Amino acid sequence: MLSIFDGLREVTLLSVSLRLLLAVICGGVIGIEREFKRRPAGFRTHILICLGAAMTTLTSQYLYLYMGQYTDMARLGAQVVAGIGFIGAGTIIVTRRQRVKGLTTAAGLWAAAIIGLTLGGGFYEGGLFATVLILVAELFFSRLEYRMLKNSPEVNLYIEHTDKACIEVMLRFFRETDLKILNMGIIRSDRSEKHNACAIFTLRLKKGTNQEELMDHIRAIAGVVSVRQL
Repeated sequence: MLSIFDGLREVTLLSVSLRLLLAVICGGVIGIEREFKRRPAGFRTHILICLGAAMTTLTSQYLYLYMGQYTDMARLGAQVVAGIGFIGAGTIIVTRRQRVKGLTTAAGLWAAAIIGLTLGGGFYEGGLFATVLILVAELFFSRLEYRMLKNSPEVNLYIEHTDKACIEVMLRFFRETDLKILNMGIIRSDRSEKHNACAIFTLRLKKGTNQEELMDHIRAIAGVVSVRQL
C-alpha cells in the first residue's frame, strides 16, 4: 500500500472529504466517456452512483465505529452491488433490428458503484487504479474489439427488402460465393405495405472475405432497401 494514504485510512473529516471528492472525480471521469458517446447513463449518472456507493461504505463504517452498532459493515455495500443491477438493466435495450445496446454502459455503472465502495472504504489505491483500467478498456480496447469483429469469420446482417424475389437472389448469391448460412430469420411486412420486410442472416465467411464488399454486393441486388451489420 502507498504510504501517502496511511494518515487517511481513519474516518475523519479530511478523509471523508477526500473519499467523496475522489468518488466524484472517478465517477465523472468514467461517465464523461459515456457522455461523449451519447449513452443513456452519462456524466452525472456515474457521479451520483459512485458518490452514493462511497457514502454507503462511509455510513457503514460510521455506524460501526462511532454509533456502536456492531454489525456486518459489508451488509450495506452488498445491497449496493445487488441493487445497481436495476439501474444497469434500464440502460440495456434491444433494437428493432435485434441488436443489444447498452451492455457496456451497464457494466460501467456497476464498476462505478464498486469503485465508490472501494473509495468509501479508504482503499484509495484500488479505486484509482481501477478507474484508470476502466478508462483504458472503454477508450482503447474498443478499437481492438472493432478490429476483431472486422476479421471475424461470422457476420450477422440485417437486410430490409421490398419483395421476396430478392431473397431468392440473395440465397443464390450466397451459394455461388460459398458463404454458409448458419441462421436465417425473415419477418414479412404487414398488409398495409407501409413497412419493408426484413431478413436477418448469420453467415460463415470464407477466409479473406471483405465484409464491406459483401454488403455492397447485397445492396446492389434489386429489391434490397438497406443492409446493416448487427
